[in-house]
Amino acid sequence: MAVWEWIRFIGGAALIVLGLIIFFIEISGVFRFKYVLNRMHAAAMGDTLGLSACIAGLMLMNGWNFTTIKLLCVIAFLWLASPVSSHLIAKLEVTTSPDSDQYEKIQDLSTLAEERRENENE
Repeated sequence: MAVWEWIRFIGGAALIVLGLIIFFIEISGVFRFKYVLNRMHAAAMGDTLGLSACIAGLMLMNGWNFTTIKLLCVIAFLWLASPVSSHLIAKLEVTTSPDSDQYEKIQDLSTLAEERRENENE
């Protein structure tokens, strides 16, 4: 039985270390990106994946019991809440930022159809 416990411990520790590595990559992305939406994307993806890896490591170390079920509920909540909250904050940024015109390009279907015809004629 001791071998199985060591395998669980090593697997759980590997998942926790993987989560920490993802957090460090997320932090470097937040500090290196210039535009706020790029920073938010790095933060949201890193939080979702990093926390999921760390909590999965804790679940593996803990074994199957009621605490594991609670940790699984935490992962499910994070996978649902983090993308929704970052999407709402990004939508607020796009609608209120005066500089958003330089980052987005709005085209209607008629200009796209004209560009496509020009490309086909060439």
